[in-house]
Amino acid sequence: MHWTQARRATKMNPSVIREILKVTEKPGIISFAGGLPSPRTFPVAAFREACDKVLREDGHAALQYAASEGYGPLREMVADMLPWDVDPAQVLITTGSQQGLDLVAKILIDAGSRVLVETPTYLGALQAFTPMEPEIVGVGSDAEGVDIADLANKAAGARFFYVLPNFQNPTGRTMSEARRAALSAEAARLGLPIVEDNPYGDLWFDVPPPLPLTARNPEGCVYMGSFSKILAPGLRLGFLVAPKSLYPKLLQAKQAADLHTPGFNQRMVVETMKDHFLDRHVPTIRALYKSQRDAMLAALKREMPDDVSWNTPDGGMFLWARLPEGMSAVALLPKAVEKNVAFVPGAAFYADNADERSLRLSFVTASIEQINTGVAALAAAIRESRPAQSETANTAQLIGAK
Repeated sequence: MHWTQARRATKMNPSVIREILKVTEKPGIISFAGGLPSPRTFPVAAFREACDKVLREDGHAALQYAASEGYGPLREMVADMLPWDVDPAQVLITTGSQQGLDLVAKILIDAGSRVLVETPTYLGALQAFTPMEPEIVGVGSDAEGVDIADLANKAAGARFFYVLPNFQNPTGRTMSEARRAALSAEAARLGLPIVEDNPYGDLWFDVPPPLPLTARNPEGCVYMGSFSKILAPGLRLGFLVAPKSLYPKLLQAKQAADLHTPGFNQRMVVETMKDHFLDRHVPTIRALYKSQRDAMLAALKREMPDDVSWNTPDGGMFLWARLPEGMSAVALLPKAVEKNVAFVPGAAFYADNADERSLRLSFVTASIEQINTGVAALAAAIRESRPAQSETANTAQLIGAK
């Protein structure tokens, strides 16, 4: 039997990160690769109580088919959580925020249409957009966020600009208030819609990030959020907020994809979040992640050669590092794995013109001891790799790249 695949299937690529995670299952590997929340933050006891109450008081409804829009009380909670006036009728509960990206891609992208993304950008967004066969164009970005002039130069005909302003994946950077104001004004002038992805915004360490882009121009933005980083990713609960003119088509795409997000999970989260639970729970996540970030920054300063650079994220789960000139993070990876430490080469996060020297380090799933050991091992691999950087074939085999 010969199965003829759709043309879009040829555009689908494996996640480099998930391929690397297979390598990190090797015993003894210290992984800075995965974008996984720390399981220490999962409120298991609260979930246990909520599960029991939902099943006891609302079990039959919780286990039945449900509305595609999402559970009404959860949509109301989401609307109340956001720092601008949101009608719950604009909230669509999704099966993780990754589904939000998929729905946006299906509704807004035609083959050949232009989509703008930051440089670099979230790999999962590139995976969601690519099967729709767009022209994905990277917009120049710096430590403060997107380059407004470069955006204007590339915006003609673009369907939207996808952006993560808070503690961005992969770089950990936060868009400044001045840059947000400029971006919002320029996007409005250009008539350029913005797709704002904010899974990490609650994970600030010292001060909250500036106001979301969507709050400045709700009719010009689709906003996406997630419960994965503040409760647990296994729930697969996210949401999007869309202008009322766009919402019906996103809902139809949701209906076609999975009918609805699991109603039991939605009810359990509503029960868990009653009585201001997040106000008590999220600060414990911030404190843990800040201590781990500080440990990684201290280890990098202590262990790394002088010509390795990195940033200092103000929240989130990642920091961004850059190798010395002439080195490749892809080629470095197998040498690091030999020393029992893993990371994600940064090239996977670029729409075009990838920086081969960049790499992403996640600091939230490793203990302080593992961070110290792993950074020392990574620094040793960098020092030993300076003379020869030609083993890309071994790396390609390691991460399943083509």
